[in-house]
Amino acid sequence: MKYFAGMDVSLEETAICVVDETGRMIKEARATSEPDALHALLGSFNLVFERVGLEACSLTAWLHGELTSAGWPTICIESRHAKAAMGAMPNKTDRNDARAIAHIMRTGWFKEVHVKTPTCRSWRSLLVARRTILNEMRTIENVVRAILREIGLKMGTPARKDFIVRARELATGEAALLMIEPLLEILATMLREFTRLTKQVLVIVRDEPVCRRLMSAPGVGPLTALAFRATIDQPERFKKSRDVGAHLGLTPRRYQSGETDIQGRVSRCGDELARTALYEAAHSLLVRSKKWSALRAWGMKIAKHRGMARARVAVARKLATILHRMWIDNVDFNFGREQQSNPAINAIAIIAA
Repeated sequence: MKYFAGMDVSLEETAICVVDETGRMIKEARATSEPDALHALLGSFNLVFERVGLEACSLTAWLHGELTSAGWPTICIESRHAKAAMGAMPNKTDRNDARAIAHIMRTGWFKEVHVKTPTCRSWRSLLVARRTILNEMRTIENVVRAILREIGLKMGTPARKDFIVRARELATGEAALLMIEPLLEILATMLREFTRLTKQVLVIVRDEPVCRRLMSAPGVGPLTALAFRATIDQPERFKKSRDVGAHLGLTPRRYQSGETDIQGRVSRCGDELARTALYEAAHSLLVRSKKWSALRAWGMKIAKHRGMARARVAVARKLATILHRMWIDNVDFNFGREQQSNPAINAIAIIAA
């Protein structure tokens, strides 16, 4: 007899349900959301499990790694599949969710989620921390601008490192300086820590050969390279390089039923950090890059006919494919050869027409 277990993990407690291959419920229990407690509970059942399912959440990577190391056949499943199965139940409880996950394990109707290595998770955490500080800095800067605008002082567009000095110069002798000074002090601290995190990213990229190779592509800087490296983790898990674009949510949604066939905007599934980084890299390649490349020429052709916004998305999707191929093949970016018009060939074509 084969047995399957489903775990609904919450911050403090985990609900566990065990079913056999016929769907009959064998055990139900609860344990604290700690690897040792879950390992002890699973061992107390004295059963040989085919699969132990966990829904993707903030604790999943940690629990998955610990339980897998302990010898349990642990599988992390995609949240959308779990939600679809759980939606069939009239009541939403941890107990019912664990039952649903157990039956998903039994039927095999799930998509396994790749659990990243600890190194890639730490890199991604670094990028998230840096982006969080950047977003909060922008918020504080906008508040300072708004306060100064109310008394007729306009900040203009100073560089981020010059923002604090410029704000103090404008507000000298004004009552508003008392209001913005605490914000400027906080901003100075955040800028210092933001710079420190950025230096950490640069140190990692400098010592990571894959990131250095990815940076040979135009528009791809240290942040984009590290975000892509941390998100993909293991490139061999994609059978085709073009699947990476869909994995990162850069392919359009589609709804097809009968005579209805609607193609919508990009799905935006997958890792937002890597998707945003690729979009910014595509913008840099199209707008700021001066060196000719076949990818840029292709993107500018799309921009001419369909607009720059769609061109950025298309280039970001193709860039994801190219970066994955560069990683797999261990080669640098190929700029291609610019096709130059030949007057003799053009004349022959005109005569032939």
